[in-house]
Amino acid sequence: MIEQLHPRILENKDWATLLFVLTFAVVAMTKSAYENRFSEFTKLIFSDKYAKIYRDNNHLKSSFTVGLFFVQIISYAFFILLTMHIFSENPKTGTYSVLKTDWILFIQIATFLLYFILGKYLIEKIVATSFNIDEFVELFNLQKVTYRTYIGVLILPINAILFYYSNIPKIVPLAIIGISLCISVYSYFISIKTYQNAIIGKLFYFILYLCALEIAPYYFLYYWITKGSA
Repeated sequence: MIEQLHPRILENKDWATLLFVLTFAVVAMTKSAYENRFSEFTKLIFSDKYAKIYRDNNHLKSSFTVGLFFVQIISYAFFILLTMHIFSENPKTGTYSVLKTDWILFIQIATFLLYFILGKYLIEKIVATSFNIDEFVELFNLQKVTYRTYIGVLILPINAILFYYSNIPKIVPLAIIGISLCISVYSYFISIKTYQNAIIGKLFYFILYLCALEIAPYYFLYYWITKGSA
């Protein structure tokens, strides 16, 4: 009886390892260059001291923010790829329709995130100018970027662990999403509390801004993803 040989498919993880090392290096260099600021940044979920100290909109374009923005994009892209991988498992065969080692898909996700975030930011700038609330939107954006970056840095080591493990329960990414949403909602409350005087003065424009640029884009994105996967 002749045994039939099947070629063994080897997954290439070198690109992911390189990216993980690079992003951790960026975090380490940022911590070294901004030791005090990074220390306050890590306590963001427990204290609003960081938000109060670094509330100047000039911090939005600092090397601290730009460096961690890169980390944020990589971290979120990895998490989305891993989540797609975990939920694409066929329980009967144990195979996956989406591979976590698919570097082309990773680049597509990262590119989409980059254009989505930057495009949303530019639209917000245009709307803010039209409503004459430029200063407030800049400060509000800084708050959002800060907490969004915090979540990205927080899940980066989790991404690294999940990437090199198999058979991850679906509850894990769902729990991470749930915690991230809680932090995001918390950040909105902090922002509203911090800038309540400015919000009260232009309440109508704030509600319009919130509905048009904070709720609608994510609703349509969710609708597009669920419709596409149906």
